[in-house]
Amino acid sequence: MAGSVNKVILIGNLGSDPEVRYLEGGSSVARFNIATSESYTNKNGERVEQTEWHRIELWDRLAQIAEKYLRKGNAVYIEGKIRSENWTDKEGQQRSGITIRANNMTLLGGGGTGGTTENSPQQPAARQPVTTTPRANDPVPPTMAAGGDDDDLPF
Repeated sequence: MAGSVNKVILIGNLGSDPEVRYLEGGSSVARFNIATSESYTNKNGERVEQTEWHRIELWDRLAQIAEKYLRKGNAVYIEGKIRSENWTDKEGQQRSGITIRANNMTLLGGGGTGGTTENSPQQPAARQPVTTTPRANDPVPPTMAAGGDDDDLPF
């Protein structure tokens, strides 16, 4: 195999407002959970909804945008990488978990309050990608565009 890929795409709703910390070196980190849901009919013909919770971590500019615009209930599109974490909790117990370190976030609107503010010069437009690297201003993320162009694929 020539290489490997670690990429996650999620669309979900925030379970709480982002928690943002500013580090000594000037970096900022935002953390929040989003819920994704799917529904299906089980063997007994009953409709079942299954919800998964995902821990999201944003750094620097994306963290600042999250702090300013994201609120509990907001719908958000996240692209990132899966990161495994190990830590010791307050009781001294070893813990582990999975975090999604986002490198692309799109505010989708709907759900909750907030999302945009009048007279804000750095306000991202609704459904506009917000990334840590410059990208074309496409109203829908390129990976989701109908009949999308595959020119940016590495193979």
